[in-house]
Amino acid sequence: VVMDVNNGEIIAATSLPDFDPHKVDEKNKDALFNRLTLGIFEPGSTFKIFTTAAVIENAGAGMDTMYDAREPIKISRFRISDYHPEKRVLSLPEVFMHSSNIGSVRMEQEMGKEAFVNFIRDLGLLNKPEIEIPEVGAPQLPDTSDIRMMTASFGHGISVSPLQLVTASSSIMNGGILVKPTLVLDRAAKGKDQKSVRVVSEKTAHRMRQLMRLVVTDGTGGKAEVEGYNVAGKPGTADKNEGG
Repeated sequence: VVMDVNNGEIIAATSLPDFDPHKVDEKNKDALFNRLTLGIFEPGSTFKIFTTAAVIENAGAGMDTMYDAREPIKISRFRISDYHPEKRVLSLPEVFMHSSNIGSVRMEQEMGKEAFVNFIRDLGLLNKPEIEIPEVGAPQLPDTSDIRMMTASFGHGISVSPLQLVTASSSIMNGGILVKPTLVLDRAAKGKDQKSVRVVSEKTAHRMRQLMRLVVTDGTGGKAEVEGYNVAGKPGTADKNEGG
């Protein structure tokens, strides 16, 4: 999906496997399922965009704030560890650049569960999104227990649609103004009189753009670097296929 971050217009999108609209095979249910708007998935580490923005916005965290990622976090029968362990105390940019699960949990704990839940709700990540087609999936967050919100901080135990993920990201990247997804070009221009809803400050949005650029230049998103463009981003994996 390609979205204009300033007004939520969907410029291009696809859902795979695809099908020929002139030869619709109704037996192929998998191809007819719209993963973009109807499918919901664990977003994995892409969700750290929101955890990091939330701790900057709500807890006053800065680029020099440090998080202890030396040891895995043990809670009840669960053990939270890093996929690319640095095994040291990390600065906020390093937590984001190296995609530390441990550091993200520390961020969630720093701001508090209630503030984190309210933040992702304001971004539209806990409500069914509105768009001009009926096939829209509702996000899933079974509960807001301590362990659930800890795992949600790094994108597990919560499921959202790709549409919600890109819309919420756009709302931070554009300077902090909430956008609504639309398939109708220029719809936003005709509704200029609508009140703008700020979800993060311009300063927080600027910091997040810097951090996402660092992910590509010095972090886990190096493969996205393209000559001639200032690419910024955040990779994420929920589940990996094994054995085919």
